[in-house]
Amino acid sequence: MTKIVQAVKRESRQVEKALHPLVKEWFFTKFKEFSLTQLYGVGAIWERRNILISAPTGGTKTLTAFLSILNYLVILAEKQELENRIYCVYTSPLKALSSDIWKNLVEPLQEINQLAESKGIKLQEIRVGLRTGDTTIAERAKMARKAPHILVTTPESLAIILTSKNFVNALNGVEFCIVDEIHALDNKRGAYLSISLERLNEVSKIWPVKIGLSATISPLEEVAKFLVGIDDEREVEIAQVELQKKIDIEVLTPVKNIIDDENIQNNMYRLIDALIQAHKTTLIFTNTRAGTERVVSHLKDKFPTIYGDDNIAAHHGSLSKTLRYNIEERLRNGDCNYVRLSKIFS
Repeated sequence: MTKIVQAVKRESRQVEKALHPLVKEWFFTKFKEFSLTQLYGVGAIWERRNILISAPTGGTKTLTAFLSILNYLVILAEKQELENRIYCVYTSPLKALSSDIWKNLVEPLQEINQLAESKGIKLQEIRVGLRTGDTTIAERAKMARKAPHILVTTPESLAIILTSKNFVNALNGVEFCIVDEIHALDNKRGAYLSISLERLNEVSKIWPVKIGLSATISPLEEVAKFLVGIDDEREVEIAQVELQKKIDIEVLTPVKNIIDDENIQNNMYRLIDALIQAHKTTLIFTNTRAGTERVVSHLKDKFPTIYGDDNIAAHHGSLSKTLRYNIEERLRNGDCNYVRLSKIFS
């Protein structure tokens, strides 16, 4: 039976010590300190331990999974020892991978390369490839000739890749395998993926370290077994990270009598404006798309010198993918100091 053990939380200095100077400098120019998730996961992955990481949304799971792998590839790239093969397979059941991968993989690689150039350090190119059902034949052929060092794919595409002679050759030295959104695989897709993971174990001359990521999942022990397979010689760590956030809840009303007061709407927008001005970022949830657009419009009309397109936006499903992504990025980066409106269903 697969051995299940609890992951050990490392000290910050232990994690920091393992990082290449370029990766270390890049990390601490972006973040003040390691997250709790990273203290559990980065060291374990660096030590080639299978691990299932369960942490709330926003718990830095994806970057935790990639940080040790990027560190390893940067070390090889500086020594000019990167080979034409796939070192890491990242698989997720979501086809909309581009945004998350850009933020946690492509962008860090670009910034690390820029840092290396500024210091006169020559790194080999660390290639990232995306293979899904939408990947063109030309792009597939290019990846077969020049293998990405990190392959981003879906469970279905991974199964197809494992039947391709050209790609199988590139997979014979896979060292890491990340299974993201593992909670979404409790179905036929999951059964299919488990077969692909075993096939990957056979194809690779090196046992690929398995890294499972999920925001919400239970029971963790059973999912951990799914991740690595059931075998007496296999061991997997579980890191259940609970991020404690301080929450201050207060119920406010714009007027004392919400039934008879005729100034309720004006007072409501004054209250919203006051809350926005008192905070860096404000999220307002409405029940309909029309309500979302209406709140944005009223704030612009009532406070034209304060609110404009640069600091307020409506966010809902009817917007184009590009516009939604732009709004989400502005929210993450804190570029807008006022409010984004998000539609929720009642």
